[in-house]
Amino acid sequence: MEAQGSRRRQLPVLLLWVNGLMTLGFAGARQWTDLCNESLMLEKLPACGKSFEEMMKKVDSKKWCNLTEFIMYYDNFTQCTEREANNASCFWPNPLAEGFITGIHKQFFSNCTSEKVHWEDPPDEILITLILIPVMLTCAMITLVVWCSKRSDILV
Repeated sequence: MEAQGSRRRQLPVLLLWVNGLMTLGFAGARQWTDLCNESLMLEKLPACGKSFEEMMKKVDSKKWCNLTEFIMYYDNFTQCTEREANNASCFWPNPLAEGFITGIHKQFFSNCTSEKVHWEDPPDEILITLILIPVMLTCAMITLVVWCSKRSDILV
């Protein structure tokens, strides 16, 4: 009898454990048991930067601010940093990888600040015209609808 009571108490714990295993399995979750080897990652990331630097030498420095000129090189650089972070059992992005990527950005793209466009109102004559045309058209349409509704006996 005591063994049966003990089994009943263990059953909910067993069910919770099985549920947890199945949830992890169905979710495709991967448990990270390895710790991030930051020193290995920091040792390998400069190779990605060097490769990117070599590829960027093919692009005229005046075109460094035009993403379409080097998007494939940047994609390779991003994939390289992600691969090296994962090889070191680190998540990507992580603060160390982001710091490295920021350094590459400063090296190549520091002069690529976008200039803010200063918007101005058009001259008063144009502004008044642009406002009055829709107002006048709206008034004309309302007048036409009212006039036609009063003359509905003619339309029938």
